[in-house]
Amino acid sequence: MRTFAVVLVAFAALTACSSGDKPTTATSSSAAPKPAPSSNAAAASLDPCKLLPAAAVSKALFLDNLTAVAGPVQDNAANGGKARSCEYQLDGKAAGALAVTRYEGKQGKPAEMVASIKKAKPGAKDVAGFPDGAVYYVDEQKTATLATAELVAGTPVLVNYTGPAKMTPEQMAPLVKQAVDAS
Repeated sequence: MRTFAVVLVAFAALTACSSGDKPTTATSSSAAPKPAPSSNAAAASLDPCKLLPAAAVSKALFLDNLTAVAGPVQDNAANGGKARSCEYQLDGKAAGALAVTRYEGKQGKPAEMVASIKKAKPGAKDVAGFPDGAVYYVDEQKTATLATAELVAGTPVLVNYTGPAKMTPEQMAPLVKQAVDAS
């Protein structure tokens, strides 16, 4: 179950931006890059388990003793995405996962990345409260995902949390916001 959940999260992150709509070459005017000594170094430092600690997920899900376990590296040569994930577990069983996908060497507008996900995922709904937009959807595997995008030191980054289908956008939004704010 753990491997399936991690693979599913990484797949969702990687396919979200590979639906045929590639990030454009323009930069977003609404999301200024965060200062850093090196764009690649800043984007590469996005560790999902550090961006969203297990304690925050435990609090949001009202579960005690969740642990955070780093997922496998999932790079996609076709779209340039470099995904890292963190799975949150309770007694060895998956309770959700956060995936962060960087598109190093690319430029793009986060709002267009989010629009691409919405277009690719039937039934996806907009979620308020994110500067460049966010979408929530439940897929055919009965998992819920909330995804948004941002620029980190000029690098487009997709951030998504995936959990059980019973999780609502209201439950997921604070988790994704915390991860985005920490990046």
